Amino acid sequence: MHQLLIAGRYRLLDLVGTGGMGRVWLARDEMLHRDVAVKEVVPPSWLAETEREELRLRTLREARTAARLNHPNVVRIYDVVHDRESPWIVMEYVPSRSVQQIISAEGPLSPQRTARIGLAVLAALRAAHTAGVLHRDVKPHNVLVADDGRVVLTDFGLATFEGGDGAMTGPGTVLGSPQFVAPERAREGVSDARTDMWSLGATLYATVEGQSPYARSSAMATLSALATEPPDPMRRAGPMGAVLTGLLQRDPWRRLTAAEAEPLLTSAAASHDEPAASARSSAVAAVRNAGRAIASHPVGPLAPPGEPVTPTAPPPSRPGRRRRRLIALVGTAAALLVAGGVTLTLVNRHDEQTPPSGSGGGAPTSRPAAFACASSPPPTATPVVAVSPPADAKYGLRDGWTWYDDPTGFRIAAPVGWARWTEGAVTCFRRSGESRVLSVEAGPARPDPVAHWKAEEARLTGSEALPGYRKVDISAMDIFRGGAVWECGWQNALGVSVHSFRLLANTSSERSYTVSWLTEEFDWQVNAAYLPMIRQSFTPIL
Repeated sequence: MHQLLIAGRYRLLDLVGTGGMGRVWLARDEMLHRDVAVKEVVPPSWLAETEREELRLRTLREARTAARLNHPNVVRIYDVVHDRESPWIVMEYVPSRSVQQIISAEGPLSPQRTARIGLAVLAALRAAHTAGVLHRDVKPHNVLVADDGRVVLTDFGLATFEGGDGAMTGPGTVLGSPQFVAPERAREGVSDARTDMWSLGATLYATVEGQSPYARSSAMATLSALATEPPDPMRRAGPMGAVLTGLLQRDPWRRLTAAEAEPLLTSAAASHDEPAASARSSAVAAVRNAGRAIASHPVGPLAPPGEPVTPTAPPPSRPGRRRRRLIALVGTAAALLVAGGVTLTLVNRHDEQTPPSGSGGGAPTSRPAAFACASSPPPTATPVVAVSPPADAKYGLRDGWTWYDDPTGFRIAAPVGWARWTEGAVTCFRRSGESRVLSVEAGPARPDPVAHWKAEEARLTGSEALPGYRKVDISAMDIFRGGAVWECGWQNALGVSVHSFRLLANTSSERSYTVSWLTEEFDWQVNAAYLPMIRQSFTPIL
């Protein structure tokens, strides 16, 4: 069998893996004289013949779509052929071990190594979702760690084929691995980018904990637990706890997005639980100790009621002399701070007389602000006052935040003591002298939220209102009656790089809201940890 020639070109050499949907072979491309991996897609025996044929056709169609991906963390697809009544997928051969093989041989991985693997897989998923490709079977078996350290995700768009017309089902069967299947997919058979994010969370949970969050004795027991129980408690996750909690949310719209998960994974990867490398000198340790009082570590998205989370709000700005002393102490060792696990947050790094930057790009009036809430709070602004949680609150908030009900018809988490004022249809939250801005804007419903953000992007960049513009993401989000996110960065009028995350959500056939969170780029990774709470707490109340 190992001498079998597929499509007159690919000679099968050795069987390297098997799964529920087929077999993977090491093969030789006789035309280009290179080793390749060839996947033989074998439909499950319980499928009817019409469904088996649909599977073959869909395999070819989705594999051709996945072949468009060109990303260092994605196993490349070279060819798709039909031979001996089966589809065959020809892929890049990566000498490697799967994460499942690694944890089986070595035990659970450290939170830091798990986070680094997670960042690579997340990058692969973001590239795929941008191209319209879903994975639908993210699990430790499909995450490969190459001999040279490269992390790649394999089997894009190949493992499962539910959704749309001709969805396939089987009695009591869920395509894919039940321990890594998102609750809504197990329940309803639906797949979208959020189901991939849940599976990423389950994969990283298994990597750091040694077993999946719903490890049970049978597939049926796993699916039953998935439908009714919370994930098993985490014991080894440490700095990974926040991102795992956010990714494993049962409600898809409360789940972390890729943009929200990335800074949490970055923080976990840089945490200092691992032994310090010898290159980290005592000078770096001194910097870390000097900045410990103003270091911030992001934590989970929202806590259950009665379980407050440690506050991570950036500290008040230091006097200029203190800042200069800290900056001088950092010197050339500044780049090592991340490796040391410290995020040093200097909220106001400019001279005390310099006006703070704002949502629209700064206080100077030489150029109009791109967005509202750019100026400091006016004298008519009122402070946000702490209130008791509403009776229907499902989550607790971070310390220093409270529930705010706006008379225009929404509820959101807001920082206690921040000034609140309105600019037209926009409700602004900001503390005087701070660069962070939270805002909510009411507007008409947008039938195509993604198209709306792309049009706004074109309008603002075309008018040079966003100099140094850097797009991070414009993508759909299934929230309320449809929504989309726009995450980007630019330079404000002071020349300071800022970063903004804007969520547009249609809440009725006539109304939408845009929730925005902006900080300086320097502080984004710390402040991005507030995004899940802000996004999840937003609720229309009219």
